[in-house]
Amino acid sequence: MKILVCGGAGYIGSHTCVALGQLGHEVVVFDNLSNSTRVAIDRMAELVGRPVAFIQGDIRERRDLARAFAGGVDCVIHFAALKSVGESCSRPLTYFDNNISGTITLLQAMEAAQVSRMVFSSSATVYGNSEQVPVTESAPLQATNPYGRTKLIMEELIRDYSASQPGFSGVLLRYFNPVGAHPSGRIGESPTGTPANLMPYVTQVAIKRREQLQVFGGDYPTRDGTGVRDYVHVVDLAEAHASAVRWAMTQQGCIALNLGTGCGYSVLELIRTFERTTGARVPYRIVERRPGDVAELWADVSMAREVLGWQARHGLERMCEDAWRWQLNNPDGYQVA
Repeated sequence: MKILVCGGAGYIGSHTCVALGQLGHEVVVFDNLSNSTRVAIDRMAELVGRPVAFIQGDIRERRDLARAFAGGVDCVIHFAALKSVGESCSRPLTYFDNNISGTITLLQAMEAAQVSRMVFSSSATVYGNSEQVPVTESAPLQATNPYGRTKLIMEELIRDYSASQPGFSGVLLRYFNPVGAHPSGRIGESPTGTPANLMPYVTQVAIKRREQLQVFGGDYPTRDGTGVRDYVHVVDLAEAHASAVRWAMTQQGCIALNLGTGCGYSVLELIRTFERTTGARVPYRIVERRPGDVAELWADVSMAREVLGWQARHGLERMCEDAWRWQLNNPDGYQVA
């Protein structure tokens, strides 16, 4: 199949493009490179063993999308969104414009091109600060920040459009905490500035780019007092997208699925597993809780297993090993090609 991957040069997008390419699909990466680089696309081609088509453009621009759909497309995977919770609080209009307006324009372009299959990169942020553990897809949906609100609205846009189009298929994939990197060490997470996620911060402390890790809260009612989350290997996520494409090509309607391991690990358990697995030291100090954080959050993933035949294969040790290999091979991320 020919699959248009919007935001395909990013962290999860790049791994998904490799997974799809290795299955024999023709991948077209569509990205404005605002949070990514062409180096990632070159490395995808290296891993797939053939060139990966790339169109630089913005999902808010119909003319850019028209170029992407011009050669025919079987399915769209939509990763093209801004994703920092903190930044969304200081720049909400930017997030509403890019994420919500961009999704509307993308759906309009799909309709014009008569493409009726979409896999959407959603997030567990649509559950807000859920008190239900493990979280099922039927849990109440809520937003606690502008980023989460955009993801929730994007899901609703796709659902409403799907309901209006009998032949449309949409798969809404709600990730929990993606970590790790491709085992080759050639592609991985390359945050600009201070990492917003735990694992890249851990690896940057371990390689001595940063002095110390801050652990937010050590007095939660958990087994060691630190927050518990569901971490899932990015390669497993990539494989889930390939499974979701297969579902979308043969089914109709819109479905939401959790993607995680179904297991919760505390922050200290992650740090200790990382140190034990890699031999690197991660200095840390426990500081006050962040407002809005819950003690424990992990996924019920039985629905993804039932619908897609997918489940995560890699444990926390493998996540740490691959994240560390990427960091060692690319100490400054993609800035060093």
